[in-house]
Amino acid sequence: MRKEPRNRFPKKEEELHRINHRITVREVRLVVEGQEPMVINTSEAIRIAEEQELDLVEISPNASPPVCKILDYRKFLYNQKKKQKELKAKQSKIVIKEIRFGPNTDDHDFNFKLVHAKKFLEEGSKVKAYVFFRGRTIVFKDRGEVLLLKFAQELAEISVLEAMPKLEGKRMIIMLNPKKK
Repeated sequence: MRKEPRNRFPKKEEELHRINHRITVREVRLVVEGQEPMVINTSEAIRIAEEQELDLVEISPNASPPVCKILDYRKFLYNQKKKQKELKAKQSKIVIKEIRFGPNTDDHDFNFKLVHAKKFLEEGSKVKAYVFFRGRTIVFKDRGEVLLLKFAQELAEISVLEAMPKLEGKRMIIMLNPKKK
C-alpha cells in the first residue's frame, strides 16, 4: 500500500501561494537573485528547488507566465507576518477620551476636568466633552453651551474645536482634536 506524501504546510497557508507540485502551469518565469529572470518548464524549476532543498513558490500567479521564486516557504511566511506586524504597530490609533459635565458644574470641578483634558490632548488623544442634562435641567441648555465654549476657549492653545456645541438627546457635545506639533 502506497502512502500519500505528508503535507508540509497547513491548509490556511496553502491558499496564500501555490508551491512545488501545486503549480499547474507548464512554464514559469523563475526569478533567482543575482541572475536574469528566465522562463523554464515547471518540472525543471521544481527539480532545481528540490536540489537546493527549498520550495518553488508562485509569487505572482496572474502574470504570463506566472512568476516563481525558489526559497524556504516557512521563512518566507514568517517574514511576511513580521512585516505585517511592523506595519500594524506603526499605525496610529485614535483614542477618544470623554469628559462629562453637568449644567451646574462648579469652577473647581471645571478646572479639575480642564487639567485632565490638557493631559489627554498632550498625549495625542481626542477629547469629547459633553454636558449631560438630567431631568428638568434640560431648560438650562444655554448654561451647558456657555460651559462647553468656555472649556474649548481654555484649551484653544493646545486643541482645535471640531464643531460648535450641538444637542443630541440629553447631551450637548463638543469634540476637541490635539493641535499638530
